[in-house]
Amino acid sequence: MSAASPDPIATADEFAARSGVLPAQELRALAASGALAAEPGLLADQIQPASLDLRLGRRAWRVRASFLAGRRATVSDRLAEFAMHEIDLGPGAVLETGCVYVVELAERLALPAGVSAAANAKSSTGRLDLFTRLIGDRQAEFDRVEAGYAGPLHVEISPRTFSVLVRPGARLNQLRLRAGHAVIADEALRALHRAEPLVDTDEALIDGGLGFSVDLSPQAADGTVGWRARRHSGLIDLDRIGHYPVGAFWEPVRAQTASGGIILDPGAFYILVSREAVSVPPATAAEMVPYMAVAGEFRVHYAGFFDPGFGHREAGGQGSRGVLEVRCHEAPFALEHGQMVGRLVYERMRARPDLLYGRDIGSNYQGQALKLSKHFQSP
Repeated sequence: MSAASPDPIATADEFAARSGVLPAQELRALAASGALAAEPGLLADQIQPASLDLRLGRRAWRVRASFLAGRRATVSDRLAEFAMHEIDLGPGAVLETGCVYVVELAERLALPAGVSAAANAKSSTGRLDLFTRLIGDRQAEFDRVEAGYAGPLHVEISPRTFSVLVRPGARLNQLRLRAGHAVIADEALRALHRAEPLVDTDEALIDGGLGFSVDLSPQAADGTVGWRARRHSGLIDLDRIGHYPVGAFWEPVRAQTASGGIILDPGAFYILVSREAVSVPPATAAEMVPYMAVAGEFRVHYAGFFDPGFGHREAGGQGSRGVLEVRCHEAPFALEHGQMVGRLVYERMRARPDLLYGRDIGSNYQGQALKLSKHFQSP
């Protein structure tokens, strides 16, 4: 891919002097330097405004338990202990619900000393209830890669609702690189909102990030407020876009209480939408923070990176609502319209990216409302 960059990366001292999320042009510079590498080589469209799409490699393993490598082991070391059998993804392979898989990724890292990384599922991955977590050699946390890491990457995949057909090159998760501390504190976030509104409501709730609530007003003429996944449905081929009929995999959810709320069933998976339309200015990036009710009744959200330009007027947006992936746990739970369900944490970019979500890339979800993954036909 192209090595051109107006801002080449050199030393850890430069990173220390300029904190923030690395933009597209700096990701390209890292690729040109070999700090981001892949076999086969990186593709230009893997570079997003503030993240890098990761691709599945050819080898996968069905494992008997989820695991972390830990400080003293590699992923390969742990696979020798936990793998049940190896799978060749080359001709395509089915990953079944209720099973845990570890798949090698095509990409590997040789990060500068001042750069760390975090991973998250892509939007379409979360909306299929595919649970993914990045694993690195000698790393003690999922989805986190320490500054200066050099080595291969693997991803744990656990389909929760739909079995899926995958092949090498499938992009299920993405990587965001950071230098130093990038989170925008609440006081600065309030100032940003006053200068450039981050939500379309009269008042922004800012406390540990930008709060948002659930919209349970009808999203269609038939009163649909969201979607609930059907259990024991068919196989989804991740390469088929706009292919599957909605009714074969989802059932509409309508108001179930006198106040217009719904009752979440334990173990069920829902797609809902935020009440607020949010905007991510070009000099910022955001991440939706996983939210759990205090008593642990439900969990909101698996996928979480919002790139610069999401919902922003400069990128052709007029605010975009956040799609919520909701799973209920031990007991039925009454969810009400307008109930607070999570927050967006905003981060500074190290530099304004040279491309924006929605305007410069083929973004599937700019201007979205209630929307299933791109694999389904329009309802």
